[in-house]
Amino acid sequence: MSLLLGTSITVSSNHWMMAWTGLEINTLAIIPLISKAHQPRAIEAATKYFLSQAAASTLLLFSSMTNAWFTGQWDITQLTHPTSCLLLTTAVSIKLGLTPFHFWFPEVLQGSSMTTGLLLATLMKFPPTALLILTSPSLNPTLLTTMAIASAALGGWMGLNQTQIRKVLAFSSISHLGWMTIILLYNPKLTLLTFYLYCLMTSAIFLTLNTTKITNLATMMTAWTKIPPLTTTLMLALLSLAGLPPLTGFLPKWLIIQELTKQEMTPVATTIALLSLLGLFFYLRLAYCATITLPPNSSNHMKHWQTNKSVHILITTLISLSILLLPLSPMVFTTT
Repeated sequence: MSLLLGTSITVSSNHWMMAWTGLEINTLAIIPLISKAHQPRAIEAATKYFLSQAAASTLLLFSSMTNAWFTGQWDITQLTHPTSCLLLTTAVSIKLGLTPFHFWFPEVLQGSSMTTGLLLATLMKFPPTALLILTSPSLNPTLLTTMAIASAALGGWMGLNQTQIRKVLAFSSISHLGWMTIILLYNPKLTLLTFYLYCLMTSAIFLTLNTTKITNLATMMTAWTKIPPLTTTLMLALLSLAGLPPLTGFLPKWLIIQELTKQEMTPVATTIALLSLLGLFFYLRLAYCATITLPPNSSNHMKHWQTNKSVHILITTLISLSILLLPLSPMVFTTT
């Protein structure tokens, strides 16, 4: 309830103090969820999360106060002072986990449960994204583009070496944030569309992993015997997150590259498209482990055809949307 309340307050506010209050409610609401496992890794994750988010909230408050001091405006859309804009970019980058302020995100996600990780990767990123979209006309384009390309590069490179699935998904999130940020100044609607589709695909993957109890590559290799149809659709959802046509994940990448080319930013579009190949490699490795690998020590237990049906209906819906939404692209073209 507090998470929903905090998100609603931030997204619907016009005043900086209300936006800050919503972000604080969100931070305080998620900390018990991270630390409820009562193990050292979870406590460490909660502490890291609290410290980084407290620093971001302080910077956000400092940014809005500086702007109010120089311009007399507390309205979110009236952020005009250059120092305030720079401070706000830093604060929101820490909140989101954009490079070079990404350091806390993989560690916190690794220390959380799958359900809490899902909240951290999707719902908790919505309020900062909303603030970025509201203030986008005032922000520095060069800074945002540099941070976006750095995020796409780091998300790709760091994900290559991971064996823990949650860390892979954390670096995948950082990479996707790069795609969202690069188009922010030119087409904010496209940023929002990319965020929605990313949340859709990530939710499907997290819920599937939670159902099959997969935490790393080793357990992923033996998980195909539990629910074979689910691991097969997990492979498709992972490839969709990688952005392969004809799956849903290709749509935002296609539209972003098209928009960047229209803005005569072809070198930037080429760079970020090439960097997405790094991500494609580790998604392909996950997809390969999920369905194609047959390890020599596979457990020969019975297949679980009957599991929790209510969860399965949700996963089925999310995975279907994660795979089959590309034909709706003409409708998306008209709205963006």
